[in-house]
Amino acid sequence: MFSPRRRTARRRPLAALPASEPMVFPIEAVVATPLATPMASLLTRHQLRDGEVILLVLKPAVWFILLVSLRFIAAVMIAAIAARIWLHANTHLCVDGTVFCIAGRLMLASITWFGRLYVLTDQRVLRITGVLNVEIWDCPLRKVARTRVLRTFGEKILGLGSIEFIPQEEERPSALWQTVARPIEISEQLNETIRRAKAG
Repeated sequence: MFSPRRRTARRRPLAALPASEPMVFPIEAVVATPLATPMASLLTRHQLRDGEVILLVLKPAVWFILLVSLRFIAAVMIAAIAARIWLHANTHLCVDGTVFCIAGRLMLASITWFGRLYVLTDQRVLRITGVLNVEIWDCPLRKVARTRVLRTFGEKILGLGSIEFIPQEEERPSALWQTVARPIEISEQLNETIRRAKAG
């Protein structure tokens, strides 16, 4: 005696779905996350002017994290060696303390790198810093007296550099685009944009 066969719904392949049956995904699969970036802060707290066009957006090179931490790392290592030699401190304690301090400094530098952004528009140059408390420095291109490329020994080795903006107004502080890649090329683009802005 044959048992009744269970009827199962045949599944059509994905490619065979007609155009009248669009695929529907559950809404839980799409999660909207707030835009918590320095650029979002720029657009919300420091509105771009009407007709202002963003020409260039940069972040420091990742080497920024190490370069800004080098002095602290060297000081911690010297202190640990001195404590081991002259104070006869425990070796494991010195090593653990050194690793902890260096890791904390690198983490702080990473947060600083994450919250740093450089923006060039057709009217202004901006530097955005900070994650929780965002600070924005800006200067109209027509009021930039000059720019110059500054390169430390470490930046020269890595092909990086910093660009300083010196305003015409003495009361306005200067600013630095720190540890950017291709600094000479970026500086030329900045100077050309400043020249066009001053020429109207």
